[in-house]
Formats: sequence, structure tokens, C-alpha cells
Amino acid sequence: MAHPYYPSGVPRLNHVAMSLDAGMLDASHRKEICQFYSEVFGFEELDMLTEDRRRLVLSCVHWDQFLFLIADDQAMRCPRMDHFGFSVGSLQELTDLRDRAAAFGAHDDRVDLIDYAVDDQAVIKIHSFYVGYLLPMMVEVQWWEFTS
Repeated sequence: MAHPYYPSGVPRLNHVAMSLDAGMLDASHRKEICQFYSEVFGFEELDMLTEDRRRLVLSCVHWDQFLFLIADDQAMRCPRMDHFGFSVGSLQELTDLRDRAAAFGAHDDRVDLIDYAVDDQAVIKIHSFYVGYLLPMMVEVQWWEFTS
């Protein structure tokens, strides 16, 4: 049954925006950010939108879902556990993603990995882990297991 506000279907969040110091958007840092989020998540730079020391946009597997990283003199600062969520369709996808993050972290100690946990709510089990790398916010990756 459709929601009365959205008869065309379920709306989706389409982007997360974070401000960074301009130096974090120079060529070398952009390369590191792109490498991690590409190797671990499969995100790709939308290079036609890149502006050196100003902007980096990473598509989150589809062009209309993205991370929008923008330079600002007062860059975003947040506590370690501030995050945005990324949902996957299977436990295997979650495990594979976590394994890729751990493998990347084995050669780069800037990866912040909070390993796998399950929040058992009886009718649903939320499997998740958190990972951060060079951005102000971590990513919580979740898979929802419906038990009934």
C-alpha cells in the first residue's frame, strides 16, 4: 500500500553531504578517499563534478545516490559514532563488505572498524558493523534479517 504523501513509491535518501578542510580535497587525499570507498563499497567518483580542493562526489553504486564532499573553512567535526547508514541485501554482502574493509585496514591504520554485531529484536535481527576512513562520519552497514 502506497503512502499518501508518496503515491509513486517509497522515497529514498539520495545523498549525504559533509564538509572537509580544503586540504582533504586535494589530489592526493581525493585519490585515497576514492580508493577506499571504491575498493570497499564499490562507490565511484563522479569526476565531471570534481573540483580540486573544493568538491568530490562519489556515487553510491547508482548515480542518484551519492556522497557530496565539499570544502569549508569550518569543516564538519563530529563524535566517532556519528554515522550514516548503508543497507545491503544479504548477510553475505555485509560479511564481504566488512572483510574488504578489514583487508584495507590491514595496510592502512586510518581505517576505523567496529566489527560485526547483531541487534536481536525477536521479529528482526539487525546485523551491522561500522567503518570510517578520512571522512568526518562513519558508515554503519546493515542487513535486516526478518525472523518471522
